[in-house]
Amino acid sequence: METPIRLQEYGVGIFKTVPTKSALKKALKKKYIRVNDVFATTATFIKGGECIHLTQVVVPGAKKKPIFPLKVLFEDEHFAAIHKPAGILVSGNRFKTIANALDQNLEKSNLPDATTPQPVHRLDYATTGIVLVGKTSDSIRRLNKLFEHRAVKKTYYAVTIGEMEPKGEITSEVDDKQSHTVYTLCETLPSQRFDKLNLVRLEPKTGRRHQLRKHLSSIGNPILGDKEYGIENLILNGKGLYLHAYSLQFEHPFTHEEMHLKDELPKRFNKIFDLKK
Repeated sequence: METPIRLQEYGVGIFKTVPTKSALKKALKKKYIRVNDVFATTATFIKGGECIHLTQVVVPGAKKKPIFPLKVLFEDEHFAAIHKPAGILVSGNRFKTIANALDQNLEKSNLPDATTPQPVHRLDYATTGIVLVGKTSDSIRRLNKLFEHRAVKKTYYAVTIGEMEPKGEITSEVDDKQSHTVYTLCETLPSQRFDKLNLVRLEPKTGRRHQLRKHLSSIGNPILGDKEYGIENLILNGKGLYLHAYSLQFEHPFTHEEMHLKDELPKRFNKIFDLKK
């Protein structure tokens, strides 16, 4: 190993019963993990050649998995990209999540460090679009690093309400943190109820929670169907949120191939604008 790495990062996916960062952190705090027969902590670094031992299972035993198909957009031995439908959590404590359905939708990796497939980023419950999933311990770590270092170019599309400038940048803080979104107006249509509806391409340069929804609302152009950040008398009930994670561009962390993965716009976008991106 070239440089030491925290066990808290290195150890994700090593043990099937500790598949996530949060689970690993809990295992470390409860002294379930030893390195070279010494209890490890969140400050433990791995230099290479250590013996890492899990002394107790920290995740409950086998649970029933929800059975539902996922659209697989890309897959190799290292990772996959899937389409996330609206109304499903990527991960969490609920039974029906993307994470719980991955095993039945993806091929098991043949690499030595193959592990339980794990999403490496999230989309909001109501947002549709592309999600990356690591299939090996090393790929999960490397993909996480790409997102942490902002080495993944993300493109979204949204339908917004009201008059908009052709292009713009929004830099207002989100949750007291610096945030940056670039937008481009692609098409505008008149609307009797909403005055104008816009198809907008969005490129978030930072990754704050609800960043795109908050940013567009802050300039007076909330996303169609946004019940949390929309305009009270202009809420579209029953049609969902018109926000879609369209593409991810990044360098493949193993083959170094330039990846440009896409998830085509949902039909409901095309019903409004009669186009495909």
